[in-house]
Amino acid sequence: MQSRERLIPITINLLVIEGKTLSMVSKAPFELDEARAVKPTLGLVVLQAEETIEDEFRTYLQGCDVVLHHTRVPSGEEVTHESLSAMENQLEAAIRLFPTTSLFDVIGYACTSASTVIGEATVASLIEQVYPGAAVTNPATAVKAAMASLGVTRPALLAPYTTELTSDIATMLEAGGFRVSDLLTFNEEVEETVARISPRSILDAVISVGRDQGCDGVFVSCTNLRCAGIISEAEATLGKPVFSSNQTLLWHMLELAGVASDGIASDRLFCKSVG
Repeated sequence: MQSRERLIPITINLLVIEGKTLSMVSKAPFELDEARAVKPTLGLVVLQAEETIEDEFRTYLQGCDVVLHHTRVPSGEEVTHESLSAMENQLEAAIRLFPTTSLFDVIGYACTSASTVIGEATVASLIEQVYPGAAVTNPATAVKAAMASLGVTRPALLAPYTTELTSDIATMLEAGGFRVSDLLTFNEEVEETVARISPRSILDAVISVGRDQGCDGVFVSCTNLRCAGIISEAEATLGKPVFSSNQTLLWHMLELAGVASDGIASDRLFCKSVG
């Protein structure tokens, strides 16, 4: 295998390879483009174990003229009360890894269960301490705003978590004024496994729990579940709105940033804005 020649920059004017001067190096002129500075800027705090949300955000945001920056926060390989609570002490350091020159319109913390366990207000406070000028949201806050915007009051809930954590999500929704009509869970703790639950399995579960006559919508909780490709089909089958953690978080972030989201997908949520 041929070895690579090592490039050694000597000065601004010379470039040397293996001790031989090749040519003079000139500095090219450039202009600064300020266009990025005026675009709506979104910050997304992603869990270390997360494998889904970034891909789904890219899919939804095609054609949206926004800037999106990501940072990651250490998280456990399993979803438990202990691993979720531990993120509270890691969150500030993760937020400080965003580009310091960016002026964020909104920052979203991408974990439904951790926002519920740590507390939505606590999460918001931790972010606001670093970026006091940015609006803040998370999937727990976002889904309540999303369901209210479509008039859903009796959602069924699908989650991948243990029954205990699924009950916590239901309690969070009930405290927000919604009446959870039914619960269904994959009862899986391991994040790697959750990220690999097939969209077909998710669709089948959504239809199963959503057929309950007492519900007027379905919320699929967890940013690691791959829901973006099945929401429209589920809504067409059930005749009811279907919400996911990633979908509602992005929708709410765009709303808070003043960016129109109507039409970016065929999901019912993206065919109706709050304003």
